Amino acid sequence: MWHVAAMISAVQFRNFKALRSAAVKLGPFNLVIGPNGSGKTSLIEALLRLRSLAGLPAARRPGGPPPDTTGPELVFHFNPPYQDVRVALACDSAEFACNLLMVDHPPGLDGERLWADLRARLLTIRAFLFDHSAMALPAERTEHAQLAANAGNLAAVLAARREKSPAAFARLEEEFRRIMPEFSALDFRPAAPGRLELTVRTAGSGGEALAADRLSQGTLYLLAILTLAHDPEPPAIVCLEEADRGVHPRMLREVRDALYRLSYPRDCGEADRDPVQVVATTHSPYLLDLLKEHPEEVVLANKQGNAASFERLSDRKDLVELMRETNLGDLWYSGILGGVPGE
Repeated sequence: MWHVAAMISAVQFRNFKALRSAAVKLGPFNLVIGPNGSGKTSLIEALLRLRSLAGLPAARRPGGPPPDTTGPELVFHFNPPYQDVRVALACDSAEFACNLLMVDHPPGLDGERLWADLRARLLTIRAFLFDHSAMALPAERTEHAQLAANAGNLAAVLAARREKSPAAFARLEEEFRRIMPEFSALDFRPAAPGRLELTVRTAGSGGEALAADRLSQGTLYLLAILTLAHDPEPPAIVCLEEADRGVHPRMLREVRDALYRLSYPRDCGEADRDPVQVVATTHSPYLLDLLKEHPEEVVLANKQGNAASFERLSDRKDLVELMRETNLGDLWYSGILGGVPGE
């Protein structure tokens, strides 16, 4: 089995929304910071569109002539073993709807197999923007639940995992208790017909079973992140918008470490699991500060007028000197690094 540390190496944008002529390099873990309208969500939308079109036949075969496209275009490059595959998405100029997939890969059966393997991985790409209101509702019971984009089916996913992957569920529950010692266990109870409700038992003798709608937003969001981090069969790429959402600044280290668990499984004792490429966005200088030792994991999104661009923080030649004066979060908040709203 191939262990792909970071499946997508780079994405190029041409005339896609505010990304007129932009490119971004991606690593195993990517924290994307920047003001509203600077392309953070557009990057995630591009990955989701890649997933959607990967399930359709390609418009261009290896060695064939390129279609006549003059509208926006997204081009994806990949790391080994897929470095010889190039995927482009052509988009409609008026609606930015990308509906044409063009694939170049080595000729012959080996090239076909390479694209088939990559395509299977691309089809697993997932993106999340959690909604505590949806998470607090009872969920429809199902045996093969995947976490919904808003995590509204969290109860069903956790119940199925406890039944089918008890060791993974036990690790998640242990981590949840360590981070939030006021709780002792996760459980479930029937709600409406065919639905179940998540409950969390408080610690101590005679602990109370609290329904999900009595939990704080931050508790629910953290539980959803742990659900992703301890997935025994995770997607190849996970995108998480507003990774700091609803979480107290003191808890952000736990968020970072949970997402690191996806990207660096060997460091967490999971040598047999493929790394997951993580693309997370944030507006929190506190979360950014936690990556001060790894600026190569930070992508700075900038906006000048109506045009946006990306920059790896590690490419800044002045970064080391700047960080001698203050911390990374303050450098960003002050505007010295860029990636802040225009004044």
